[in-house]
Amino acid sequence: MTERDSLTKYAAGFIDELAAQGITDAVISPGSRSTPFAILFSEHPEVKTHLQIDERSAAFYALGMAKRLQRPIVLLCTSGTAAANYFPAVVEAHYANVPLIVLTADRPHELRDVGAPQAINQNDMYGKYVKWFVDAAVPEDHPFMHRYARTLAGRAYGQSAAKPMGPVHLNFPFREPLVPNLELPFLWRDEATREKHVVKGQADMKIKTGEISRLQQLVNGTKKGVIVCGEIQDPEYKEAAAALAAAAGFPILADPLSNIRSGSHSKELVIEHYDSILKDENLRERLKPELVIRLGAMPVSKPLFLMLRDSPEIYQIVADQNGNWRDPTLSAAELFSVNEADFCRQLAGGLQAGENEEYTSKWKTANNKFRQYISHAEEGSDLFEGRTFLELMNLMPDDSQLFVGNSMPIRDADTYLGITDQNITVYANRGANGIDGVVSSSLGVAAASKTPTVLVIGDLSLYHDLNGLLGAKLNDISMTIILLNNDGGGIFSFLPQSSEEKHFESLFGTPIGLDYRKAADLYNASYSKVASWEQFRETFKQSVGGSGIRLIEVPTNRHTRVKIHRDLLQFVSQEIMKEMKND
Repeated sequence: MTERDSLTKYAAGFIDELAAQGITDAVISPGSRSTPFAILFSEHPEVKTHLQIDERSAAFYALGMAKRLQRPIVLLCTSGTAAANYFPAVVEAHYANVPLIVLTADRPHELRDVGAPQAINQNDMYGKYVKWFVDAAVPEDHPFMHRYARTLAGRAYGQSAAKPMGPVHLNFPFREPLVPNLELPFLWRDEATREKHVVKGQADMKIKTGEISRLQQLVNGTKKGVIVCGEIQDPEYKEAAAALAAAAGFPILADPLSNIRSGSHSKELVIEHYDSILKDENLRERLKPELVIRLGAMPVSKPLFLMLRDSPEIYQIVADQNGNWRDPTLSAAELFSVNEADFCRQLAGGLQAGENEEYTSKWKTANNKFRQYISHAEEGSDLFEGRTFLELMNLMPDDSQLFVGNSMPIRDADTYLGITDQNITVYANRGANGIDGVVSSSLGVAAASKTPTVLVIGDLSLYHDLNGLLGAKLNDISMTIILLNNDGGGIFSFLPQSSEEKHFESLFGTPIGLDYRKAADLYNASYSKVASWEQFRETFKQSVGGSGIRLIEVPTNRHTRVKIHRDLLQFVSQEIMKEMKND
């Protein structure tokens, strides 16, 4: 058998096993050394390929797909610095527990460290940010090596999908010739008889009955308890969390990424404005809990984080199926690596609500007051960024997806995104909290679903990932992008750096003055710039669910938004305090 045929059988076996394990999508960037995999992935009848020319964008695109589907996605590139461009997304996948199978092509061993072109040290290049790394063997035509390739694929899928999910990296050295022989018979196993070559089982931790009984006694004896819901992408847990809240009588402090603010489940105990409420020192002291049951990741809210960090007397119980130690407060008393929905159902079984009633009533009073007044979030003649999310709660169609950019957008979502019976799933890249790759990640989410997708992003974040817009054109993806353009880094106006007048604008405000209409033209996107909320509503209704990329620019004023935001919070906090004094 020729070297070409040996390479073909080895690579085809690896890909066929990935398909048998459950791989349905591969994101590919063009290159020479990765040719065997690129062609064979494109040939496989069960794998859909997505072309992304820019590797950095490709990696975030795959991350978005995996985030939406909650199963591994393949990411493929050639050798050299192409692989280095994956690094930011690999880091995000690591911290956000997103399953990726990263395949990097490489020079064979004899061409490494000898000055060959596009040859860098790719071994362990992602360090501790991947769960598993393998420098694969050079392809050979031998039954043992065919089993090796399939076993490698099965292990890679299993490692990536196992809780905590995350990225794995396989580096493949390929010798020339690189073009596979597609005329070889039996490249793929017969679909009717295909079985996995190897299965890596998943560990599933359960809490012992005695432990549950102890926790139930703790909850039943608590007069000031809350449930805190962080980011969780499990549709089953919302009903379970609502049932636990009802059984315990605990309010739910719901992060926007918990997705418990939207849907058909009961939201009677959902407190969506807790972040703003806890910013007031007096309210924070009045509403400080004795017991916190936290589900999933730590929420976005800084006031909540500070309260938990600075109040070690609060007893914290964490249920987080990803198994990572995600407790930046360093104050959690107990951490269980279990499925959050199962944990809620187990714990709810023996609870007796009642002790917490007065405390919960205070939370509901504060939240209802904030909900009542926040609808007045206006900015005179200017458009106020936070109001975007108030508008979206009334405009987003049922069964839709909202991807929120980092920096100010996710914080505005925390403050202004209310509750709704519409089924709206909210996503964001909160693993490493970076503003890079947001466009590509949102396109990956859109590509993995047939439901309308909306991205809310700041101008600097959009600039960071303009290359990602090409992926929409290449892969025929439709999405609405709402650009909140305050011409700079709005979040820094809320930070201590804002008092440094001499250097603030050049180092932190960073106005870039780009005309995004031209960017829309470059990538064949439709473009609209709105001047009022009425115009925003009409433009959005015409845009959402349409074909292609639709960019809606909302010009805002970062120089006035801090005062508007703080004045609103101060006013509402005072009104809440008056209400509580009257109770």
